[in-house]
Amino acid sequence: MAQEPSKIEALAGRRVLLVVTGGIAAYKALELIRLLRKAGAGVRCVLTRAGSEFVTPLSLQALSGDKVYSDLFSLTDESEMGHIELSRAADLVVVAPASADFLAKMAHGRADDLASTVLLATDKETLVAPSMNVRMWQHPATQANLATLRQRGVRFVGPDDGDMACGEYGPGRMAEPAAIQTAIAGYFAQPRPLAGRSALVTSGPTHEPIDPVRYIANRSSGKQGHAIASALARLGAATTLVTGPTALADPAGVTVRRVESARDMLAACRDALPVDVAVCAAAVADWRMAEAAAHKMKRGDQAELSLRLQQNPDILAALSAAGNQRPALVVGFAAETERVVELARAKRARKGCDWIVANDVSAETGTFGGDDNTVHLIAGDDTETWPRMRKQDVADKLAERIAERLGAAAEPS
Repeated sequence: MAQEPSKIEALAGRRVLLVVTGGIAAYKALELIRLLRKAGAGVRCVLTRAGSEFVTPLSLQALSGDKVYSDLFSLTDESEMGHIELSRAADLVVVAPASADFLAKMAHGRADDLASTVLLATDKETLVAPSMNVRMWQHPATQANLATLRQRGVRFVGPDDGDMACGEYGPGRMAEPAAIQTAIAGYFAQPRPLAGRSALVTSGPTHEPIDPVRYIANRSSGKQGHAIASALARLGAATTLVTGPTALADPAGVTVRRVESARDMLAACRDALPVDVAVCAAAVADWRMAEAAAHKMKRGDQAELSLRLQQNPDILAALSAAGNQRPALVVGFAAETERVVELARAKRARKGCDWIVANDVSAETGTFGGDDNTVHLIAGDDTETWPRMRKQDVADKLAERIAERLGAAAEPS
């Protein structure tokens, strides 16, 4: 396929960590290495045990010009290039081919060999080129794993439709090396309009203790906030994510502060200032116990229990009124179950933020905990209603809008 010279030039001087897993398509990794090296990129390889059944360490080393790593428990390797350093010394991690088994390991956080440990330890973005039988690709388990990885920000190239070594035809054929090279070059060539800017994002729920065992919380998964932090980082912003308790992996390239309560979250946000933009996507509990019990509360013979609550600090309002440390752009979220736009407009005026992203979180929408969202972006008198899309796509679109706003603000009048 034709290459875009401007994109391919972006590979010069870049460092790629290539993970080669088991599958007949492993032979294509050799051509991929050749193309990357020809474009000026450095390539270091990690080869799984299954991958070594198809290509040899010597062939990978000859083409990459670097040592090939495969053994998690090699004392020599660990003293010279441990799995932590190996995972972070690259600009991008590429898995090609990525077998169904390895995708499952990535999705479930398994770390039973060097390759999977590197993927779990990396703080860099990951590009995956899947390769497997069409039935394996279409299996619900594989599709669930793909959805999990996409939600975490993992990038994919392919697979293609085509004839397979097993004699079947369909999706599952690994993308051609030239296509993978183009995807890698595209990653490095992507515009980074927020380079030099800083961002703060809040995400997830907060937990407000009732006693040492129980707490007040909500159904927020943190998926939207984490996706926004990832999108801002990809556009070049130095991004801090302050997150309540979630089951999500940390976004690549983002500084993460984990908190429990609303007061903890406010303190962490203030510590992160000054920033250029703050996006308050967390579903902060409005109320907390006036005084949490020191010991577990017993039911006893009580038929009813009354809890005395008091308001939590308002993080969005606090950041909007942060004086000389107020971000240039403060974006809030309004999770509503009725009169979504009307209530969001009122919230924007009440909080003093610049934009409000409103979404319907009624049970039937599946927004809380789901992978999709339908939002309305309210800025001044203008309201944009975006079609239903994946939360990562919402995040990408919002990050682009933020970049446009900050870019326009920086232009001389």
